[in-house]
Amino acid sequence: VQLQASGGGLVQAGGSLRLSCAASGNIFSIMMMGWFRQSPGKQRELVASITSGVTNYADSVKGRFTISRDNTKNAVYLQLNSLKAEDTAVYYCNANIKTSFSFPPLNYWGQGTLVTVSS
Repeated sequence: VQLQASGGGLVQAGGSLRLSCAASGNIFSIMMMGWFRQSPGKQRELVASITSGVTNYADSVKGRFTISRDNTKNAVYLQLNSLKAEDTAVYYCNANIKTSFSFPPLNYWGQGTLVTVSS
């Protein structure tokens, strides 16, 4: 199983970006899909997650970021609006994926995509 993230880039403060992540490989079902981020010198933190349509957001991004999912494409998206300099980080997609009916889900990480917000 692989997670391929894309959509990062350089944007001015107040701008928007849309991140995408698609899962591929031997997938039976996908439970949670989400986004984490890590800034230099900081721990990786949860940004947003979505499970069976229920979303969860970090307080710092509520009202600015929106997570969505397309189950037909095994994909998760993160719309980043009203970006701030402190949103600058490498964003990683993450998912709990079952590769068969019999086994519990395993956790997978994408390769990360850099979001840089200039002030």
